[in-house]
Parts: sequence; structure tokens; C-alpha cells
Amino acid sequence: MVRFEHIEYLLLLSAVSVPVLLFRYVLLWKKKTVKRIGDEKLIAGLIRSFSPLRYLIKFCIITGALVILIFGVANLQSATQVENTSRKGLDIMIALDVSKSMLAEDVKPSRLDEAKQLVNKLMEKMQNDRIGLVIFAGRAYMQMPLTADQIAAKLYVNNASPDAVPAQGTVINEALRLCNTAFNSKDKKYKIILLITDGEDHGENALKTAKSLSNNGVVIITVGVGTTNGSPILNPITSESKRDLQGNLIVSKLNEQELMNIANATGGIYQQLNDTDTVVDKIMKEINSMDQKTIKDNSLLNFRSFFQWFLIAALILLTGEMFISEKRKISVL
Repeated sequence: MVRFEHIEYLLLLSAVSVPVLLFRYVLLWKKKTVKRIGDEKLIAGLIRSFSPLRYLIKFCIITGALVILIFGVANLQSATQVENTSRKGLDIMIALDVSKSMLAEDVKPSRLDEAKQLVNKLMEKMQNDRIGLVIFAGRAYMQMPLTADQIAAKLYVNNASPDAVPAQGTVINEALRLCNTAFNSKDKKYKIILLITDGEDHGENALKTAKSLSNNGVVIITVGVGTTNGSPILNPITSESKRDLQGNLIVSKLNEQELMNIANATGGIYQQLNDTDTVVDKIMKEINSMDQKTIKDNSLLNFRSFFQWFLIAALILLTGEMFISEKRKISVL
């Protein structure tokens, strides 16, 4: 199996069009400049030592080296050992609330930090499951589709923050629908959504959506983060509590009832996040009690990287380009 370790860097190939367009512009500019200077035959005689072909070759070499460098950074790899594995597991989509209300500190160090800790501990126990991530605030975004790559999953979770979602609010309904798109529609079970939020829903129809998903075999486990007494929301920049337009202190409270209703509608459970280890144990007990499907996977145990060959090729091209002159020899009669 062949793959690129950092396939996202291949997007840089689109940037190669910029020097190509600039090169074309320079050629057109030179032609126009020659016409403006005066007699074309006279100008041609003055610049007869200049070789357009060599100029083009030098540009192609530099552009080619740039392309090769991009492939080198992406790091082409081949698998040297592949192990076909088969395991029992579930498809679990995590819907993580990253709205600014999750910065409230009625749970230390903050609601969001405690939620991340919960997810990381859960993933350590979900070795046989496929995991995906949706983050949401005023909008919901798919951060990671279902995958068995635990390292990538933890990276996405740890980087989740309110800054990742420009629109603020809490739209549980949209988050649930987006999570559902990651599942195989043919499966009528083996599908779990882990909804982690303070429950301050600014959208509508979350319960209606939950019932609809339940009919398609989705079980929703809800985790409430925060306290029912609530807490002010601190501005991370000024460290001051947020206030409304009238100057009143904004207090964010955990909406347990909505989260209970969503879980009950799908046959799931609700847990308040007051002790991480206890909540992890209860959620895993619930997950392990469900029917699990056989998940086939090709575990790639070792990879051989080829980036160094791309770098060497690019270096050779750039070095060779330095020895190519744009001038050609002119025979003297």
C-alpha cells in the first residue's frame, strides 16, 4: 500500500499555477516592451545573445523542483508490513459543544477542559471502536469522520475551542444531524452519538431529531457539563465576566432536562460530568452492553518513507539550473 503521510500538503500544488501565470505575464511584458522601444530588428540584434529556449528551460526546472519539493514534504510512504485484523466494535460519533458558555468555570478548570479530559479517557477504552468528531456552537462542523486512528482523534479533540466555530450559540439539533451523516445508513444498530454539552440549546427540534435518529438505530448518550446553579462566562482575553446589552451578568446554567429527554428518546443514558472516572465507567458499561459489529481493518505496522529522494532530486535540479546560462554563444564572423 502506498500513501502520503501528510496528504494535506498536496494542496500546495495549486500554488504552482502562480509562478506559471507570472512567467506568462513576463513573456508578454517583454514582447510589448520590445515593440515600444523601437525597431524590432534592431532590438533583436542587440539581444541576440539571449536564448528564449534556455530561459524557458530554467523556468521549467525551477517549477519542477518546486513540485518535487511539495511531494517530498507530503512524504510518500509504502507499507512494509500489513496485518489484516478483525474486531468487534461500534461506530461512535462525538458531538462536542465548544460554545463560549463551555468556558464557564463552575467545573474546574472549565467545562470545555473537563469535557476534553472525559473524551480522552473514553477513547483510551474504545480501542475496538471507530470514532468521529463533530464540534458545534452556533453551527456544527465535521472535524473528523469515523476512523480507528486514535492518535488523530485525540489531536482533533485537544485542539477544539470556541475559535474553531465563528458563529456562537448552541445548535444541538444541527450537531445530531451532522453526526448521523457519518454513519452507514444501511446499519440499523451499532451507532452511537455521544453528546457532550451544557445543554443551553439555542436551536429547535433537538428532541424531534433525536426521536427520528432513534428510528434509524442511533443511540444517543448525553453528558451534561456544568452545574444547575450556573456560572458567569469569563472572556478569555479580558478575564472579565460577560454581560448582556443591559449590563446584567450572564449566567450559564446546565440544562439537564433537555439532555435527559434526548437520551431517553433513543434508549441512551444521561450523565452529569461531576466525576470523570465515574462517568467514563458508566458510559463504557452502557456501550459494552450493546450489540457490536465486526469491523475489518488493515493495520499498517511499518512504513518506508521516500521524502529524502524527492529532496535530493529537487536539490539536483536547482543546482543544475545554476549552471544553465540564459545567454547563447554568438559566432563572430
